Amino acid sequence: MPKELERDLGLFAVIAISIGAMIGSGIFILPALALKLAGPAVILAYFVAGLLVVPAALSKAEMATAMPEAGGTYIYIERGMGPLLGTVAGLGTWFSLSFKGALALVGGVPYLVVLFDLPIKPVALGLAVVLIAVNMLGAKQTGRLQVGIVVAMLAALVWFVGGGAGSIAAVQYDGFFDKGAGGVFAATGLVFVSYAGVTKIASVAEEVEDPSRNIPLGILGSLGFTTLLYVLIVTVVVGIVPGEELAGSLTPMADAAQVALDRPGVVVVVVAAILALVSTANAGILSSSRYPLAMSRDKLMPPSLSTISERFNTPTLAISLTGGVMLALIAFVPVLDIAKLASAFQILVFVLINIALVAFREGDVESYDPDFESPLYPWMQVVGAVGGLALLTQMGTIALVGAAVIIAASVVWYFAYVRGRIEREGVARDAVRRSVGRRAVEETRSTLSDATGYEVLVPVTEETSEEREASLLSIAADLVRQRGGTVRVVQFDEVPDQTPLERASAEQSAADIEFEERTDRLAADVDASVKYGEIVSHDTKHAIVNFASHHDSNLIVLERDSPEVPQTLFADDFEWILDHAPCDVLAVGGHDLGSVKTLGIVTDRGPYDSLKVGVANALASETGAIIELLYPVSPDASPKRRETLRDYHDEIASVCSVPVESTLVESDGDTLTDLTNATRAVDLVVVGDDGGRTRRSLFRRDRDQIADETATPSIQIHAHDSRRPGLFGRLLERVAF
Repeated sequence: MPKELERDLGLFAVIAISIGAMIGSGIFILPALALKLAGPAVILAYFVAGLLVVPAALSKAEMATAMPEAGGTYIYIERGMGPLLGTVAGLGTWFSLSFKGALALVGGVPYLVVLFDLPIKPVALGLAVVLIAVNMLGAKQTGRLQVGIVVAMLAALVWFVGGGAGSIAAVQYDGFFDKGAGGVFAATGLVFVSYAGVTKIASVAEEVEDPSRNIPLGILGSLGFTTLLYVLIVTVVVGIVPGEELAGSLTPMADAAQVALDRPGVVVVVVAAILALVSTANAGILSSSRYPLAMSRDKLMPPSLSTISERFNTPTLAISLTGGVMLALIAFVPVLDIAKLASAFQILVFVLINIALVAFREGDVESYDPDFESPLYPWMQVVGAVGGLALLTQMGTIALVGAAVIIAASVVWYFAYVRGRIEREGVARDAVRRSVGRRAVEETRSTLSDATGYEVLVPVTEETSEEREASLLSIAADLVRQRGGTVRVVQFDEVPDQTPLERASAEQSAADIEFEERTDRLAADVDASVKYGEIVSHDTKHAIVNFASHHDSNLIVLERDSPEVPQTLFADDFEWILDHAPCDVLAVGGHDLGSVKTLGIVTDRGPYDSLKVGVANALASETGAIIELLYPVSPDASPKRRETLRDYHDEIASVCSVPVESTLVESDGDTLTDLTNATRAVDLVVVGDDGGRTRRSLFRRDRDQIADETATPSIQIHAHDSRRPGLFGRLLERVAF
C-alpha cells in the first residue's frame, strides 16, 4: 500500500507558502520593465492583474476542497478535462514552476551585487542546492522555513513602504495615462505572473490540515494582502525614482531605497529581496515537485516518481528531478527571456482552471462535493477565461510560440507514453457528450414528429427486377404512411446521345408496358399513395437528380451499388447521385429483405443521426419489428461512459414509437469488424453516411465495409449536406463520443 503524505501544514504555513510563491521577481524585478509599457499607470496594471487572478483563485479554492490531493492544477484539469489536457497542464506547469524558481534565484542575486561583489550563477546554484535539501527533509520543515522567511520579508517591505512614502513627489505621476489603455493592458499581461503563486498551495493540498477551511482562507487571504502590498510598493517606487532612471533597472526597489532611505534602506531592501526570491524558489520546489508525484500516481509518468521516502515522508525522487531541472536551467538557460514563455503557459493554465470548474459543476459528478463554492458562478469563471485569453495576446509572438512548444512536447509525451496505459476521461467530455446527446435526441424528436406531406422518389431502370422494385416500393410506402405522403416510382430509360429524346420517348417498348403493369400490381399491394411515370434521357444520373429537384422530393430510395473494389477519384453514377442529390438518399443493399423482426441501427462514432432513427422507427412501426441500437465501446471503457451511453439510448427510446433495445458492442481495436459481426443478430441493419465527396473519393468508407461484409440486409442513409453538422459540430461529436 503506498505511503500517504502527512497533513501538517496549518493556516499560517498555507498563507506563508502562497505569499512566498508570489512575492519575488514580480515586485523586485518587473516594475521597471512594466514601466516602459504603461508609464506611471503601472500601478493600475498591478491592481488589474490581481483582479483577473480572482476567478482562478476562487475556482482552485473550490476544487481544492473537493479534491485535497497533491498535484493541484494538474489534478483539477486532468479530472475535469481528461488525461490529454491533464498531461499538458501537469508537464507544462511543472516546467513553468521549476523555471520560475530558477528565475527567482538568478534574479535575486543582482540585489546581492548591490552590496557584494559576487558571481551570479555560482551563488544561485548554491542556494538552489540548499533549498532542494530542505525540501527533502519534509513539508513541515519547508513550511516552518517559509513562515520565517515571509515574516522577515514582509516586515522589511512594510518598513520600505512606510519609510519611502514621505519621499514621494507628486510630479512623478504626471502623464499617468499617457501610454493609453493599450499600455496598461500590456503591462498587466507582463506583471500577471506576479500573482501566479497564489494558487500554488493547492499543489500540496494533501498535506494541509483542515483543507476545507485553510485552503480557501489561505488562497483568498494571501491574494488580497499581496495585491494591496504590490500596489503600495509600486506606488512608492514610481513616486520616488524618476521614470527615465527606473525604466529597465534590474534592481528598482534598491534604487528607490537609495533615494528615500539611504544606505540602511538599501541594506534592508536587499535583505528583503533575497528573502523574497529565495522564498519563491523554495515554494516553487515544494509545489512543482508534487506534479510528477501526482502524475505518476495517475500513470501519466513512471511509477518511481510516486515513491515516498520512508525516512522523511517526502517524494524524494520527484524533488530530485525537479531540483535537477532547476539547476540545469540556472546553469545553462537565459532565464529572463524564457521565463516569459513559461509565464504565458501559466496564464493558459489559469484559463483551463476556470473551464475545469465549469466541467465539474455541469458534469454531474457524484463524488464532486466541495466544502467551498465559488461565488457568482459561472460568470466569475467566464471573466477569468476570457480575461486570461486576452492577456495571452499581450505576451508577444515568442512567448506564444514557446507555450505552443511546451504544449506540443506534452502531447507527444501523452501519445508516446500515457495513452496505452490508461482508459479514462474527464468530466468535461462526459458533460459535452450528454449535451450533444440531448441535442441529437431533440433533433430526432423533431424528425419523428414532422407529419407533413412526404415525397419519396423510387428510381428504377429496365434492368430492375420485379423483386427489387417490390422491395424498394415497400420501404418507400412504409416511410410515407408515417407522414401521409406520396411515392413516385419512375423508370429512367437511357438512350444514346445520337438518339433524339422526342423519338425515343414516343416509341413505347414492351419493357415500358411491362413496367406499368408491374407497378400497377405492386402499388395495389401497398397501402400508400403511389404515382409512376417514365423518363427518357441521355444521362440517367442527371435525370434522377433533376426529377427529384423539380418535384421537391424529400427522399430518394434506390438500389445500392456494391462494387468489388474501393471507389477511386472517378465516381460512378451511384456516388454522383449521392453528391448531387437535392435531398436525402436511402440506399438498399443487395440482399433480399425478407421478414424483419429486429432492426439494428449502427454507429461507429458520434450520436445517431436523426434521419437514420426516423427511417428505422418508420420501418419498424410498419413491420412490427423492434429497434436495436448498436454502439461500440472499449472493454476498458469507464462505468461513467457506459452509463452516459445507456442514458442516451434510453432517451432515444423515449422518442421512438416502437420497442428499443440497447447493445454496447465490446470492441478492442477492430471496431468495424466487431460491429459487422454484431449485425448478424438482426434482420435488417441501418447504417449512416458521415463522409463527403472528398472522403468518399480517397478512402473506403466505414459504413460501406459494414454494408458490404455483413450477411444481413442493409439500408444506408445518406443525409443531405444541409442536414449534416458543420466541421466544428462534427469534430465536437467525435471528441465527445
